[in-house]
Amino acid sequence: MARTPSLRKMRYFLAVAESGKVTQAAVDLNVSQSSITTGVREIEEQLGVALFQRTAQGMTLTQQGHRFLHQVRNVFQALDEAFDSLQDTSASVTGTLNLAMSYTVAGYFMPPLLARFQRRYPGVNLKLHEVPRPSIQEGLNSGKFDLAIMLTSNIDESAKLKCLPLIHSKRRLWVNSHHPLLKQNSVSLRDIIDQPYIMLTVDEADKTAMKYWESRGLIPNIIFRTSSVEAVRSMVSNGTGITILTDMVYRPWSLEGRRIEHIDLTDPIPTMEVGLAWSQNRPLSLPAMAFHDLSIQ
Repeated sequence: MARTPSLRKMRYFLAVAESGKVTQAAVDLNVSQSSITTGVREIEEQLGVALFQRTAQGMTLTQQGHRFLHQVRNVFQALDEAFDSLQDTSASVTGTLNLAMSYTVAGYFMPPLLARFQRRYPGVNLKLHEVPRPSIQEGLNSGKFDLAIMLTSNIDESAKLKCLPLIHSKRRLWVNSHHPLLKQNSVSLRDIIDQPYIMLTVDEADKTAMKYWESRGLIPNIIFRTSSVEAVRSMVSNGTGITILTDMVYRPWSLEGRRIEHIDLTDPIPTMEVGLAWSQNRPLSLPAMAFHDLSIQ
């Protein structure tokens, strides 16, 4: 009977499956590339199947790989549920939590955290609000919202909010899998100034982008502006244009199944910071504190 792969190796597999690259998986997990490669190969040897197709552009899941990915995700979800079910804190935390979030956070960061909170604190009446950054700031200061998870790098200095960083998401250049820029040893903003550029506008992404472009005395060749991340993903993968977006919203495939690659730029591009925010003038309620503590675990 074959041994079950260790949780560590399954985390390696999961990271490669989600990023499409061993190099990115190694960065995400803070381990060596050789550890990732060896762990994935050992799982394949234990299972007796190929989970990935290796190409020059990265790692593509096989049919067996997709099936295994679904099972691995179920394993880690079950572990989370088992751990949360033993926490002896849920009964003591009740009340209402008005939690605000911005669009990007709601779609690409919040779902797993919300699921954990609801499992651990079933007595809390959770009210969710997706609103833009100015409305979040106003709502926190007025008492409409108890707590927010938002792009803290966008907060006004005059907002009078306390902030707790949770993640720093790197911004990289997105291109399709056959783009000539992939053959260059290094790529700068000046190298892409004439390339057709797809500008994401949601959550003030366009304003943030123009700050680092203009700091270099450059203006991108914008051919299309959109609030849809999926539209950007599809247009980049089809070769319509390029863009610079954060790792948090990066996926190696478009909805049409076309590959997207990302490139580190030589220019200093600021990271996108996601974190908790609350009013300086109001202490956190018990439900808000519970969410705060769970977020940093």
